[in-house]
Amino acid sequence: MKTYLVGGAVRDRLLGRLPTERDYVVVGATPDDLLALDFRPVGKDFPVFLHPRTGEQYALARTERKTGPGYRGFATRYSPDVTLEEDLARRDLTINAMAEDADGRLVDPHGGLCDLESRVLRHVSPAFVEDPLRVLRVARFAARFASLGFSVAPETMELMRRIVAGGELGTLAPERVWTETDRALGEARPTVYFETLRACGALASVFPELEALYGVPQPEKWHPEIDAGDHTMQVLEVAASLSADTTVRWAALVHDIGKGVTPREDWPRHIGHEETGARMIVDLSARLRCPNEHRDLAVLVARHHARAHRALEQRPGALLELFERTDAFRRAERFERFLLACEADARGRGPERRAAPYPQAVLLRKCLVAASAVRLDPADTAREPGPIIAERMKAARIAAIRAACGT
Repeated sequence: MKTYLVGGAVRDRLLGRLPTERDYVVVGATPDDLLALDFRPVGKDFPVFLHPRTGEQYALARTERKTGPGYRGFATRYSPDVTLEEDLARRDLTINAMAEDADGRLVDPHGGLCDLESRVLRHVSPAFVEDPLRVLRVARFAARFASLGFSVAPETMELMRRIVAGGELGTLAPERVWTETDRALGEARPTVYFETLRACGALASVFPELEALYGVPQPEKWHPEIDAGDHTMQVLEVAASLSADTTVRWAALVHDIGKGVTPREDWPRHIGHEETGARMIVDLSARLRCPNEHRDLAVLVARHHARAHRALEQRPGALLELFERTDAFRRAERFERFLLACEADARGRGPERRAAPYPQAVLLRKCLVAASAVRLDPADTAREPGPIIAERMKAARIAAIRAACGT
């Protein structure tokens, strides 16, 4: 029985990055061998075990054979005679198909080290096309390593196009699509994920709402970048620079999807796209089964980002209405994320606006603090009915906002 460190831990060490997790392949063993050593089984489709002390993952060497459509359509074989090289051959990219033995010696049958040095994301074998999930995985790795100069090999991109053309992306479970997307949103360059999907034709299949934005014009006065798809990627890029929170990045990504269904005869105006987009986000969230916090923030940003942009010219009562509609008094942390997404939208409009200030957020934060500090004297309200108390609280908050605005 031999144990090898495999996959991301090997890749990241060679890149000089700190590995986030360490996975191992065990060659020449059976499940009973690991159980006898007190390893805890966790795998469903094939034997995966957790180390009794470190909790790290150990999987028996295995091979896979395509038996049906989709990423689940595989027959897995594991036995003591499966070699390390056979196990590595089933992996997606050469940079993920390397291993280290117990003495730290590199096992690299597919040229992963060379591709690391050349900054290329390349498939291991033609069997790459058998798993549609790999389209999303490659796009995610492209987003992760774009800042290091990595790009997808042309021949790998061609295989991704073949997968898309074959229609197998439709077999992916919504949860898997969301998991890959959420992880991609957390990478340093999340825009590369969506750009890569679009380059191979997958965006139209997985995110048709985003694909529909490309080629849709916007008023040049407000959007010098004009194209709604280009604007969306610029907004996501700014959002990534403002926050590592994937709820903020997701809200920035989908805030304008209502523009994708504007009738052509109405272009470049998009009257009512905010409310249309909010409804579309609810449907999209249900389809992908994304978390409620992602959905809820995205709906608020889609519905109210224009109100935030107009904060400097609005009356105190309108600002209070924005706070109430976004539940800012009870959900101040979420309102802060709302402001970050709105700022990304305002700055994602061409290079000349990329570093522009967003004084609307400064004002709204100041006004929210002032309005939140308002308290009514219980002695004055003890005998008053609820509606009267509510009106008094509203008037006091408007006064506080007016004072904060200096008007």
